[in-house]
Amino acid sequence: MQVSRSCYYEWRNSANSPNSEQLKLRVAIKDIFAKSRKTYGSRRLVKALAIAGYQVGRYQVRSIMKRLNLEVRYPKRFRVTTDSRHTLKVEPNLLNRRFNPAHPNQVWTTDLSYIWTNEGWMYLAVVIDLFSRRVVGWAIDEHMQTSLCIKALQMAYWRKKPETGLLHHSDRGSQYASHDYQQLKMMGMNQSMSAKGDCWDNSPTERFFRSLKSEHLSYESLKTKMMAKLSIIDYIAFYNGQRLHSTLNYQSPIAFESLNYKEIA
Repeated sequence: MQVSRSCYYEWRNSANSPNSEQLKLRVAIKDIFAKSRKTYGSRRLVKALAIAGYQVGRYQVRSIMKRLNLEVRYPKRFRVTTDSRHTLKVEPNLLNRRFNPAHPNQVWTTDLSYIWTNEGWMYLAVVIDLFSRRVVGWAIDEHMQTSLCIKALQMAYWRKKPETGLLHHSDRGSQYASHDYQQLKMMGMNQSMSAKGDCWDNSPTERFFRSLKSEHLSYESLKTKMMAKLSIIDYIAFYNGQRLHSTLNYQSPIAFESLNYKEIA
């Protein structure tokens, strides 16, 4: 039932006590917090508890979290790796921070980042559908060459098969400005690029990497590159299928996408 041993025994021992409802709430909070990989603060916990049938306010949740010593994982600073010092053609910023498209497969954003392991660096490229914030394509390898970004794009394309006219946004990195990456135009996509040195123009994708590292990888001991790859794929599955997003009215990307596909139909 995916309930931890400690939560089960606390629930069993308190079932007949005068404060059983309060103790059940504490068990629920501990269980949801654990399943969120220690990433849910009081706001997300309130939303998750409501889904589970508990009507409780943030003040009470914060108080219980303090008593239970539930400490949320917070973001850490990470260095920027984008190299835009090149002479390749740069596309205009067609997205212009319009991060809330009305339909799936209307706007995709992309970026790449690095992951350290005891065997050396690994690099991750992702493609995100802004409609649901879902990671629709990714690629992991020992290099950050253009081919890595192309693999992520190809995964997204063949999985989703978007119609002609999709807007594909990235930073000005040499990988995305390269001639080889221009095959996205043969896929019927329009290319958009962030302004020079402005990470906010691609903030949803930057936010994914921040969450991946601050909520997950910073607490992992990645002894091998294979461990890193499996760990990243595991987090992407959690991120798409379980993690609640405030921009999606506290739904997971898959749940939001499924609900709104029905509404569009």
